[in-house]
Amino acid sequence: MPDRAALLDRFLAGTDWRNAGRRPLAGDASNRRYERLNDPLLGPAVLMDAPPEKGEDVRPFVTVARYLTGRGLAAPRILAEDAENGFLILEDLGDDLYARVVAVHPAQEEALYAAAIDALAHLHEEPAPDWLSPYAPKMPDLAALTHDWYLRGAGRMPDPAARAAFVEEVARALAPHQGDEVTILRDFHAENLIWLPDRDGLQRVGLLDFQDAMSGHRAYDLVSLLEDARRDVSPALAEKMLARYIDRTGQEADRFRAAYAAMGAQRNLRILGVFARLSLRDGKRHYVDLIPRVWAHMMTDLAHPDLTALRQRVLDDLPPPDPEFLDKLRTS
Repeated sequence: MPDRAALLDRFLAGTDWRNAGRRPLAGDASNRRYERLNDPLLGPAVLMDAPPEKGEDVRPFVTVARYLTGRGLAAPRILAEDAENGFLILEDLGDDLYARVVAVHPAQEEALYAAAIDALAHLHEEPAPDWLSPYAPKMPDLAALTHDWYLRGAGRMPDPAARAAFVEEVARALAPHQGDEVTILRDFHAENLIWLPDRDGLQRVGLLDFQDAMSGHRAYDLVSLLEDARRDVSPALAEKMLARYIDRTGQEADRFRAAYAAMGAQRNLRILGVFARLSLRDGKRHYVDLIPRVWAHMMTDLAHPDLTALRQRVLDDLPPPDPEFLDKLRTS
């Protein structure tokens, strides 16, 4: 079988970008690799290299991208594809990630976030398509990644009974918020959104990293945006954007805020486990630096009165991320 470089050369040779210049782009936490292609006549494009032998599959990305563009949102257009071997050429949406734009132009933060809220509200105007898998059944067990990995950093031995009780408590907290499922992209945050100010309306919000989309509660992606693991969103802005979403979508405010807290608690528990795993298993130690922010988000969510029992379970089971514990996560 040809090696990966040969497969890539063969793919490119069959596309309009066969003579394009190539340079690497920053990747993400997956096994995918990206390059920027530049052709004097066609302009720029992005190459995605997603090796199937490493568990990658470009087909969900293609399916969701075409669904999003069909809904009038700015996902990258698919310009060429070889799904079998894991290669795509995508429309290049540029480099103006929300996180970068706001860092340079902080006065634009509210406008960018408002546009993102409006894009989410538009996406949620219709139910999730039936080809998306439901996220709700997976959520309690994914929250227990904290038991599987975060606790490992504390040197704790696995305790199946404690883990099962933890999963059960998360399930109880989430149970009142089932139904009315919409498309959730699951990584809707400032490093996966691109600002496209030369476009109009919803098209100003470029979407990335949505291949893991599922059907789920409409609060989930809102939490992803406003309780960002990688950058601070001020409580005032988060409250303003939460109110904007509620207004745009006609949600009953108290019920939606309760769901937002429950989705946030589950999401942040999962992220604690994922970041610990990235450090302990994959050697990506820099993710440990993000854990205190994620913990703070989680504790804010768990302050909701509906989550009192889950809060106690978390405090009983999980050590807070003090400096000593974080050092263990970095060095274990």
